Amino acid sequence: MTVGGRTAQVARKTNETDIKLSFGLDGTGSVHIETDVPFLNHMLDLFAKHGQFDLNVEARGDVDIDDHHTVEDIGICLGQTLREALGDKAGIKRYASVFVPMDEALAQVVIDVSNRPHFEYRAEYPSAQVGSFSVELVHEFLWKLALEARITLHVIVHYGRNTHHMIEAVFKALGRAIDEATSIDPRVKGVPSTKGVL
Repeated sequence: MTVGGRTAQVARKTNETDIKLSFGLDGTGSVHIETDVPFLNHMLDLFAKHGQFDLNVEARGDVDIDDHHTVEDIGICLGQTLREALGDKAGIKRYASVFVPMDEALAQVVIDVSNRPHFEYRAEYPSAQVGSFSVELVHEFLWKLALEARITLHVIVHYGRNTHHMIEAVFKALGRAIDEATSIDPRVKGVPSTKGVL
């Protein structure tokens, strides 16, 4: 993994997946995504555009079995690059709470860039699949992202009727919440913690 400024990149190769991912916090929403999971491509594009992140993902995995390993490992890689891009976290706002509506659906993402990985997920979807994508993989992706980024992440889907809309609202809110929590506040001296470290 190499880091320059608030950017990072990682290459992860296992018997199940081969992933190259680069991530920039202070970007313009420049996105290039190539994976074997079309629905995840769509969600990552939304995430990066709404967070104004620069994101490049090239991933191949054993999707002949299912999408699980690919989705999980991209979550791992994104979390690792987010943590690296943050560096010492000096000057960041640290917290964010963002609501995003998508037509009839409403999602909320609450973040603490805490160095204490924790994930809470409250969502009940009308269907178990969106096209060929298994909805349970949203949990897998978000949990691995929170774990590797070492953030506290709460995701709540308050309501909705269309599973695609509900998940789309989550990824848009995730991008906006990470953008807000990691943004620099010129009033903050050092890290925003009474402990002196994050």
